[in-house]
Amino acid sequence: MEDTIAGVSTAVGNAGLAVIRMSGEKSFEIADKVFRGKVSVLEQKSHTLQYGRIVTDDKETIDEVLLTKMAAPKTYTRENVVEINCHGGYYVTGRILRLLFENGARPAEPGEFTKRAFINGRIDLSQAEAVMDVIQAKTGKSSRAALNQLEGKLSFELNDIITGLTNTLAHIEVDLDYPEYDHEEFSIKKVEDEARRAMAKLKNLINSFHYGKILREGMDVVIVGRPNTGKSSLLNYLTRKNRAIVTDIPGTTRDVIEETVNIGGIPIKLTDTAGVRETRDPVESIGVTRSLEALKKADYIILMLDATDWQNPEDKRLLELVESQGTDYMPVFNKMDIVKDPERIDELKRLNPDGVLISITEDTGLDVLEKRLIDFAHGNKMDLDNQVLVTNARHERQLRLAYDTLDAALAAAGSGMTLDIVALELRTALDHLGRITGQTAEEEIVNAIFSRFCIGK
Repeated sequence: MEDTIAGVSTAVGNAGLAVIRMSGEKSFEIADKVFRGKVSVLEQKSHTLQYGRIVTDDKETIDEVLLTKMAAPKTYTRENVVEINCHGGYYVTGRILRLLFENGARPAEPGEFTKRAFINGRIDLSQAEAVMDVIQAKTGKSSRAALNQLEGKLSFELNDIITGLTNTLAHIEVDLDYPEYDHEEFSIKKVEDEARRAMAKLKNLINSFHYGKILREGMDVVIVGRPNTGKSSLLNYLTRKNRAIVTDIPGTTRDVIEETVNIGGIPIKLTDTAGVRETRDPVESIGVTRSLEALKKADYIILMLDATDWQNPEDKRLLELVESQGTDYMPVFNKMDIVKDPERIDELKRLNPDGVLISITEDTGLDVLEKRLIDFAHGNKMDLDNQVLVTNARHERQLRLAYDTLDAALAAAGSGMTLDIVALELRTALDHLGRITGQTAEEEIVNAIFSRFCIGK
């Protein structure tokens, strides 16, 4: 933390521009040694940008740059920060970095700038994790969810819960320290009221994880069915490109094909699988095995069926296989353009009320299919603008542990347990919540989180 660090904050490679960031007590001093502008870096006003050149000790010009000076504490890291906007490219950025290192800076570790922002109290741990979510967002909605977390919406909700529980714990500790003032009945009532209030808030956050996880990580949708039911055609339609080969020959798709698409603002990873059937072809057999493996990892399954032959024994076995996974699925009956008999169509609808009837050839029913995918992704109809979303599995686990601990505290209070037992449960719940914001997170967890960041962030 006492070192001055430097790193490239933009993507490495040939580009029009690159940004080199430096943070630490000696940032201005080091920059002044290598930068030549109208005024020295030491005399430059904070939060201003100056044109100049980066030069070596022997007066060689490395590049023309724009240098931004930002004095602590009003910076990303709450330390002195210098950002050098130079031309992109391996040589220029590498040469400037080496020059900074030669003059007293050291290479930044992955995520060290954001880690310093966390350690210096500018952001908490959940906000720090949101930084990478913003960078990795695949759709507008996932970006907005990450930005909400970065701006502290989740932190605000958690801090409200933490404050209420902390105040309640303080009442209990007063009673334990001064037993002559018999306030135990009041304290127990306060515990019960506050625990229920906190559990209600925690429940809402836990329920939001279904949608939040999908926004952050995307939804894995596997398209499965017998050969020649239209799986590859559906993949091509949803991706709006000819991603998979389509023929009338059963068994054309021999391996799983994956493609990520944006449907209604939801990032969806579509997996087209080899047709599931018994086969002696060794290559096709490997494809079938991989299809079955993909089913086990799916968040949602599209079961493609041939509307002209949907009561085939192989379809029934496939339906049993899909249902055995315990994963939500949607039966999709393709080739409805061939089924012309109204009675047969009515029978199909009656026997399969949850099924979606489509014709990829005539582009019918596909809007219903897409809406079904979006409805599943939204789960309990989360409102991104007005609700706090939990998008991180680590957060969701700690929320569940806190909820269960508060439930235990309620049970202890209701069964006449002593106040010190109740207080222990409250402290444990607070510890779980603190692990989300970083107040009680172990050092190895913090280090593991920031190790997943890129160097310049």
